[in-house]
Formats: sequence, C-alpha cells, structure tokens
Amino acid sequence: MSKFYKISLGVFIFLIAFLTYLEAIEPTPINWYPSYAKQDKIPLGTYVFYENWKASNPDNFKEINIPPFEYLSDSTGIENGTYFFLNNYVSFDEDELNKLLNWVEKGNTAFIASDVFGEHFLDTLNLDTKPYNKKIEDEISFIPKTELDLVNPNFSEDGPFEVPHEFSSIYFSKIDTLKTTILGTVKYDDDTITEPQINFIETEFGEGKIVLHSTPEAFGNYFILKNNNFKYAENVLAYIDRNQPIYWDNYYKTGKAQPTSLLYIIMQNKPLKWAYYLMIIASLLFIIFEGKRKQRAIPVVKPLKNQSYEYTQTIADLYLEKKQVDELTKKRIQHFKEYIRTEMKLDPDKKGDEFYPILADKTGNSIDFIKELFENIEAVERKKATAQDYETISKGIHKFKYANARKTKNIV
Repeated sequence: MSKFYKISLGVFIFLIAFLTYLEAIEPTPINWYPSYAKQDKIPLGTYVFYENWKASNPDNFKEINIPPFEYLSDSTGIENGTYFFLNNYVSFDEDELNKLLNWVEKGNTAFIASDVFGEHFLDTLNLDTKPYNKKIEDEISFIPKTELDLVNPNFSEDGPFEVPHEFSSIYFSKIDTLKTTILGTVKYDDDTITEPQINFIETEFGEGKIVLHSTPEAFGNYFILKNNNFKYAENVLAYIDRNQPIYWDNYYKTGKAQPTSLLYIIMQNKPLKWAYYLMIIASLLFIIFEGKRKQRAIPVVKPLKNQSYEYTQTIADLYLEKKQVDELTKKRIQHFKEYIRTEMKLDPDKKGDEFYPILADKTGNSIDFIKELFENIEAVERKKATAQDYETISKGIHKFKYANARKTKNIV
C-alpha cells in the first residue's frame, strides 16, 4: 500500500471515529411516535394506562391480537362486554364495521379513542369531526393551551385537566342530538373559539352503546404522568361496566410489535445500528484498498520421476508370476544387446576378431569373461531357457555392467 493510501485511510478512519463520538454524546431525542402500544414507555405509548387498568381488573381483562371481524365471527368464544380500541387511527372496512355494530346492538359496548374514525363509521352514526386550526397573521403556527374536562358534575372537582404538550386537536363538529350524550369537552385558549368543543360522546346503538373519544393522547404515558391527569383516565373508564369482560384491542395499534423490515431490530438499537454501518464501511475500504488483483503465486512443478527401473521390475515380476521364464530370458538378452549397441557402439550379432578385445577394453572386463558370457547367451538362444539359465545370464550381465560402471567411475 502506498504512502498516499495510508494517509487517506488514516484520515477516513479518524473522521468515522469522530462522527461516532459525536453521535454517542448526543442526547437521545424524545420519541413522540404515536405508538399507543401496551409495551411502549415513550410519551405516546400506553404502558402506564394499560398496566394500571389491567391490575385493577385482572379477571375480566382479555387481549385481542387478531382483527375484530375475525374475533367477532366466533360467536361461541366471546361474551357480552366492552371492546376497547385506542390508537391514532381506527378505521373499519364495511364488513368489519357491520360485524362490530351487530355485536354492539345486542347489548355490548364499543369504546373507541382515536383521531380518525373512518368516514363510513361517522356517517353511520350521523357524526362529523373537525381539526382545530388557528388562523394567525404572522404565519407562525402553534397550538394554544388546551384543557380536557368531563361534563358529569360528579367529576367537576378533579378538572379541568391541562394538556402538557402540543397534541392533536380533533373535536366533534356534528352529533346526533337524539341519540348522543356529551360526556366530555376540550377547551382551547383561543379568542376565535371561546366555547368548549365536544371530544367525548356516547351514542346509543340498539341495546348497546358506542363511546367515542377524539383525544387518544389523554391515555398516553406523558399525559397520565403529569400532575393529577391520571384522574381523568379513571373518570373516563367509569363509563365502562367493569363487571363485564374488557376486550383490549392489540390489532389496531400503530406501534404493535411486528417488525416491518429485516433490519428493524438493528435500526431500533443504537449500538447495533452503528455496528452495521461500520461493517458496510469496512467492506467498502477492503474493496478499495485490498480488493485489487494480486500476482498469482507460481506453482512449483516437480520434474517427472524416472521410473524405468520400477517399470522393468514390474514387467519381470509379471513374467515370473506367469512362469514365462524363457520369454523373460530372451527379453533380458535382447535388452543387453541393445545396451552394447547404444553404449559401446558395437554390433553383438556380428562379432569379428576385434570384438572381444575392444569390448573388454571399453568395459574393464576380461576377454575370457566376455567370451563365456556370449557363449552362454548363444546357447540359451538356441533352446528354451530354464530358471537356471535365466539366473546365469542375469548374473553375467550384472557383473558385466558393474565392471563397466567402475571403469567409468560411476561406482566408487
């Protein structure tokens, strides 16, 4: 790696470490996500409300994790009681709404706290909602001080309850006065809207009733833990029959515990998220600096081993195994003559007067030994060789080559 690459890599790593440090020391911002999930302890989670309500009525509290249409379709598995919905958005389709209304008109209660109820649902109950909008000339938008209160005089000593943060400001702008009872109001510190607006109502439906609340933030952790606002939630729940089962809906929840992506858990955990980012950065650095093609190592090619001796030994063993001694002896003689031709440059089949002296001089063997060896060879060639013949010829050839090797200093 060149010096320039090393310096660039060092600067890059320093910047990453510095940004990681800044991210680590930065205070975690408050999460105002409208979860309304029972397990969330963020401001708009419902951990406090859920745990306290369930603890006060554990025998009649039941959680529903499936759609209302599916649950209400099982007529044998549900008793008369209250179906409790709490979320920033609760909108039923037509079939599900009809299923819920059929269940309510049999003498049950549907409690829905939400910012949005669905157009079809509001039309069915002859209701309408409207958001609060403040008109100001300097175009600076803000939500003024807001107070929640209950109409029942038995609760007048506890209220009004101040909303400690800029929450949604939805109220009922139209109600069916013949069937609807006003239970609570929301008041804005605004000269344009001097009268309290309706945010909590009860509507008769068949033998049952539907209770609607347009300020779901009133059941969140942030509101309940401020001052004595917990009393507001207690007073609201007084309109629910606690002697009957309470069906807590977990399906219509913005923050229900169901990952929406494969990286959900990693992105929700700060250390894991940074570990994931660093892994990606490290991979990119490897590709940039170490991913270049390098020279391939030259393999060591060993020379082929001379296995002539092993091959010859194998052939000899094969002849011996098949007891073809005559053929083996002839092959041995033939190979020896070829050796004389190539190494000594003499023709063993045309022996003249000078053949034996020249061969003896070149190999260091005696003339008598050479003559005896060739006489034995000629005698074997004229008959069928035996094992004894093979042994005699082999020993003679071996002695001949040994003497030649010593003469040429191949053997010390």
